[in-house]
Amino acid sequence: MARYADRLLADGERVALRARQHFLATILEGRVAWAIFIAALVLVILDLQLETGLVRDVFGWLGLILLVIGLAWLTQIYLSWYAQDYVITNRRVMKVEGILKKRSADSSLEKINDAVLEQSVFGRMLGYGDLDILTANEQSVDRYRMLSQAQQFKRTMLDEKHKLEQDVFQIPAPPLRATPPPAPEPPPAPAPAPAGPRPMSSEEITAALGDLADLRDRGAISPEEYEAKKQDLLGRL
Repeated sequence: MARYADRLLADGERVALRARQHFLATILEGRVAWAIFIAALVLVILDLQLETGLVRDVFGWLGLILLVIGLAWLTQIYLSWYAQDYVITNRRVMKVEGILKKRSADSSLEKINDAVLEQSVFGRMLGYGDLDILTANEQSVDRYRMLSQAQQFKRTMLDEKHKLEQDVFQIPAPPLRATPPPAPEPPPAPAPAPAGPRPMSSEEITAALGDLADLRDRGAISPEEYEAKKQDLLGRL
């Protein structure tokens, strides 16, 4: 069955930690009820040892009445302790109390400035302490007396506050600089003009003319072809 505090959670709200007062708080708060209960037991024991008479009847009825009162009072104290629900969520700290008549109070995490924790020697040994939640103006907005898991409660509360501040108030990182467009490629170089005939030295031309004359004399080329090649060679000087 869902607890009363669970029905108060908003959409997207999750529970990080639950706690209540240390069990020793029921003993300290119920010290008067325990005294009545013990006195009732003493009267019942005395009643059993006395002989029948008015005194025994008075002790018997008084002991029975005190026993009922003590048991009822202790039961009420225990049920009140059991109904406590101290909840830390990702948005707030919530305190729910009451058996039939419920009372809930909460403190938003972003409004919490600090938390003062006090622990006695026995508190450190048994794991309880007194926690005061402070706002930005150093005023206590809520107090938790004899809180069980006091150190973990404070640590979880501050951790959730830090996460909330990161999620809600975090400044977004600047956009990445756009990649500069690539530089335009240079236009292709014009194709080189076809090179003219390679210049030749006079010695090379004389040797080439001798070879051409030999080809002409053997009939390999015609006189017209000889003249054309001759003019080409002479143009390379």
